[in-house]
Amino acid sequence: MSRLRAIEIDDRDRIPHTPEDFLRWLGGPAILRVPGRDGARTRAVSTLLHGNEPSGLRALHRMLREGFVPAVDLVAFIGSVEAALSPPVFSRRALPDHPDLNRCFAPPFEQAERALAGQVLDQLRGAAPEALVDVHNTTGHTPPYGVGTIVADPQLHLVSLFASAYVHSDLRLGTLVEATEHEFPSVVIECGMAGEAASDALAKAGLERYLGAGDLEPIREAVSGITVVGRPIRVNIRTGARMAFGDAPVPGADITIRSDIDGENFKPMPRGAVVGWLSGGAWPLWAVGVEGQDVSRDLFAARGEILETRRDIIPIMMTTDPEIALSDCLFYVVFPEGG
Repeated sequence: MSRLRAIEIDDRDRIPHTPEDFLRWLGGPAILRVPGRDGARTRAVSTLLHGNEPSGLRALHRMLREGFVPAVDLVAFIGSVEAALSPPVFSRRALPDHPDLNRCFAPPFEQAERALAGQVLDQLRGAAPEALVDVHNTTGHTPPYGVGTIVADPQLHLVSLFASAYVHSDLRLGTLVEATEHEFPSVVIECGMAGEAASDALAKAGLERYLGAGDLEPIREAVSGITVVGRPIRVNIRTGARMAFGDAPVPGADITIRSDIDGENFKPMPRGAVVGWLSGGAWPLWAVGVEGQDVSRDLFAARGEILETRRDIIPIMMTTDPEIALSDCLFYVVFPEGG
């Protein structure tokens, strides 16, 4: 992985015409600095931490090309540039045999991606931004939402600029937002499915609101309208289990997940809802929350060959991409805050 570049954006005519050419021009992970109307303050944006999640990158590129001037100075981190450019463009979360960059923001900062993460944290802390918005996409159909580790007005207000739902996460995965949680308000924004025009438009509109606002004081009506869910449990396919997506059991698969499962994102799934089908072999799931214990059998049950929910759940981040399901996770389960 290339070393972090620092680039001052002082001439918008230098910005290449397409997002892909923009990434080639960057040449690798980069920190961009864009002067704003008030040079005494700074806000931060990060995007493309995963190379297959381009909405934030496309939005930022378009804003630069259009001559958008932020209200305050902007420091922007563009992360997995090489993975994004690996053909086909915007198809790889990370380079083969390389770790997920957004799992590297915790010490020790030694291996290449972790060293890069340490450099990024140094740059962000040196800039002392008022806030950080980390823009992502999902790999399944889902409404936009925010994710963060703290439930307070500053975080909820940032989310309200993009979405109306907030996931309060107490998991420790090594993410950028976790690393900066106590230094300045930091949230993830999931803009919707990668590759969809609506996701790109939402990212741009939200970033224009975030970067164009004179201040970031909470708007009471916006904050009160945010639905907060929490206590996420990460649902995984067990190592070695053969999985598939389909409309019926797939021969040879230990577990088949409904091919339309991402349509359940952020929708309450009642007890007894069908998730997929099992082959009858070893139990193929494991699910862990902050305590680290496997609670998969508390959440799911087998009824013959049918895999169903054992209790009422709310699933989020459901994917129908087998590679993501196996390398990262299948989805998360959350619950209403206070429920």
